Amino acid sequence: MRTLLLLMICSILYAQSSTELYLFDFLSVNNKYVVANPVNISKNPGYDNQPSFIKNGRHILFSSTRNDQTDIVSYNIQTDKKKWLTKTDGGEYSPLQIGSSNSFSAIRLDPNGYQRLYQYSMYSENSKELVKDLKIGYHLWVGRSELVSFVLGEPVTLQHSILKTGENKILDVNIGRSIHNLPKSELVAYISKKQKPWTINTIDLETGSIKTMIHALQGSEDFAVTDSGVLIMGRGSILYSFDPREQMDWVKIADFSDYGLDEITRLAISPKVDKIVIVVNE
Repeated sequence: MRTLLLLMICSILYAQSSTELYLFDFLSVNNKYVVANPVNISKNPGYDNQPSFIKNGRHILFSSTRNDQTDIVSYNIQTDKKKWLTKTDGGEYSPLQIGSSNSFSAIRLDPNGYQRLYQYSMYSENSKELVKDLKIGYHLWVGRSELVSFVLGEPVTLQHSILKTGENKILDVNIGRSIHNLPKSELVAYISKKQKPWTINTIDLETGSIKTMIHALQGSEDFAVTDSGVLIMGRGSILYSFDPREQMDWVKIADFSDYGLDEITRLAISPKVDKIVIVVNE
């Protein structure tokens, strides 16, 4: 029963809905954010999701359907070209660059249900398993050899993994899939689902201290964080921001229905905070 339940959770996490990725200029004008110049960067029928920017800001990694399988793509913003990075028997999801290296990590879900986090090269088909003991659904690098992850189980848990020692420590339970570093701090932000409305919490990895930042937008699972610590979150067609230094609640900053887009499911902000990519249902 436990194995069946975990397999059901995996299928829900990576449900193959039809989605598209749109890249926008993300501009700050008179202390307000503005989005402009949309580009469909996926242009692909089926599932396209889980975008993340590479540190140079010129490429975006995301998962995309090819021949009825999900592989990882690198999109070059300057050339508007895509390059496939993985070709395994399993499906890959949630790619993240590892530091500033030429490697990235992604979740691999094999046909037999085996799910683990792997490291891949951006220039070859080499890969290796990173955390052998945990069925990770989503993850965040907090250094070249440390991770904070959403780990499948009953309940799902937030865990801190130190790869050099193999240590895995449970930090919290009943969390959401969105996990982010807060700039210029040792804090990690994540969604807690222990109560309704859900909250965006921070945790200090050294002390384990947990604090609530703000309530999450109802029905929304994902948020992003700018280099100045501003939270960005979408609901429906509306994009909101929250600056914890100056604001008490979410502030509307854009409406993607102006571009014929709705149902924002995921989003990512470029390192220079000059681009935003959103995932919307087709």
